[in-house]
Amino acid sequence: MSKVVTFGEIMLRLAPQGFLRFSQASSFDVVYGGGESNVAVSLANYGIPVDFVTRLPDNDIGACAMMEMRKRGVGVDKIIYGGDRLGIYFLETGAVSRGSKVVYDRAHSAISEIQPGMVDWKSVFKDVSWFHWTGITPAISQGAADACLEAVKVASDMGVTISTDLNYRAKLWKYCDDAHREKIMTDLTSYCDIILGNEEDAQKHFGIHPEGLDVHKHGHDVKAESFLSVCKQMMSKFPRAKKVITTLRGSISASHNTWAGVMYDGSKMYETRQYQITDIVDRVGGGDSFMGGLIYGLLTYPDDDQNALDFAVAASCLKHTIKGDANLVTVAEVEKLMGGDASGRVSR
Repeated sequence: MSKVVTFGEIMLRLAPQGFLRFSQASSFDVVYGGGESNVAVSLANYGIPVDFVTRLPDNDIGACAMMEMRKRGVGVDKIIYGGDRLGIYFLETGAVSRGSKVVYDRAHSAISEIQPGMVDWKSVFKDVSWFHWTGITPAISQGAADACLEAVKVASDMGVTISTDLNYRAKLWKYCDDAHREKIMTDLTSYCDIILGNEEDAQKHFGIHPEGLDVHKHGHDVKAESFLSVCKQMMSKFPRAKKVITTLRGSISASHNTWAGVMYDGSKMYETRQYQITDIVDRVGGGDSFMGGLIYGLLTYPDDDQNALDFAVAASCLKHTIKGDANLVTVAEVEKLMGGDASGRVSR
């Protein structure tokens, strides 16, 4: 069976209970998560062998993060240790017209101080068929960007399929200017076979945007065909890419989103149905759950891109009903929703 490796930062998430604001909180709920670890958990839930690579502090909090991965069935033996602290992020969950807020406290985290040579990538990628990274990792620090570039080069040399979720995070890119950031992301993305990103990711990283569409003005009225130009421009810039995928989130309110996706393979554009996600429980990790579902779909249905894309969108739709960063659903649950059963009835 195909084995997957993901690489990035896992953090301690602290959030006021329910929809309380930071100023109202007297306690915080604890969750461990991060873009690449969330993808790993999804894949483990679907029965795909997966290792998560990161750098953790050798203390009790680092051990808790590691144990969270282990209990979800993710391989942790490639994790390296060092540094003094685990990154933290604070989440205030929005509702209706009040959006969610994230405050980062991840400066000098263990992985921010990673350097090339610390991870034995040849050993990591032995008997591995797929490697996944996101744009969050190189945003953490120059060292993390250099380690990620080291990883994609080794993975490429070893014939491993490489995917990315571009994941632009304005609050993280602090150590370099825009030109340097674009070079870092261009260098990394040039090694990728599968590229996932929304319209903001493409515009912020590469200056690529949907022709004739301002998603902020169009609100929830997002049409799939508007993003064909983005996919074509991305493939032109990154000729190694076999597929470019875009998620389509329409934000009616913080509690009600529409959700769909498109995939372009260089000749054909695939589109999913649009889901209406109302009364959102937790939208953090929605894109990660899409990526986890997409990797599973492409590995499981290698000759059926439409089915792979449909699986990814249904999986991430379900994630919005689950508290926490990770998508804790099964293949059967995703396939049930793909089949049109969105009743939510009790399973007895």
